[in-house]
Amino acid sequence: MTRKQKRIAGIAVIGAVIGLAIGLASFALRDEIVFFFDPTDVVIGNKIQPGERFRIGGLVEDGSVQKNETVISFVVTDGENSVPISFDGILPDLFREGQGIIAEGKLETDGKFIADNVLAKHDENYIPKELEGVLKEKDVWKGDEQQ
Repeated sequence: MTRKQKRIAGIAVIGAVIGLAIGLASFALRDEIVFFFDPTDVVIGNKIQPGERFRIGGLVEDGSVQKNETVISFVVTDGENSVPISFDGILPDLFREGQGIIAEGKLETDGKFIADNVLAKHDENYIPKELEGVLKEKDVWKGDEQQ
């Protein structure tokens, strides 16, 4: 084998190893990827199948929070559409009506979202960037003027 052939073979082996590493990493992380949707995407869009894991964000609708023992039910809205959410667990201390939240879980066939994790904003001026963009587009969130 000439020097040039050895170099090409070495580059090919390195490329194959890198490709294999990328493939294995992608395969290992495939269940960890969670997409974000707003209530309109969930209600109108055909992108989400029941049982598929994703995040939904919006404002907790006023008067929608109901507690039954450990199960908390509430409605998240983006100003146009709403999605009912059920959560069995302890909500963050800053969770309240009219505030922005992000819930992670799965959609049931009846359109109810079953959350296994709920995140609430951490101060008066914070709202997650993807949620802020969606709510500003729909003229629901005004930023500092919201209060």
